[in-house]
Amino acid sequence: MAGMDDLIRALEQDALREVPEFETGDIVRVFERVSEGARDRLQPFEGVVLKRAGSGTGATLTIRKIAAGVGVERTFPIHHKLERIEVVRSNKIRQARPYWLRRITRLHKIG
Repeated sequence: MAGMDDLIRALEQDALREVPEFETGDIVRVFERVSEGARDRLQPFEGVVLKRAGSGTGATLTIRKIAAGVGVERTFPIHHKLERIEVVRSNKIRQARPYWLRRITRLHKIG
């Protein structure tokens, strides 16, 4: 079965994309491809990175933003649905998973 494992690894390597360097606490803008009928468009989602999970093609990214006074969190598969990722601003934080962002919103302020 070693041959099958090598084949799966090779296919995963082809599916991986170039992703910019970012960490938890950074503010990023991701562009997701959305299909509306016969048309495709890119929909941006900008917010603070709460966590990165997984590895390889199964890696995910959780982003939180404040929309109309309500906190919105979305989890994206990094290598599948996202067209591109832009780092807007880097922040230095002391925790790996800043769940305290749900209470403290100073990192959400862009500027």
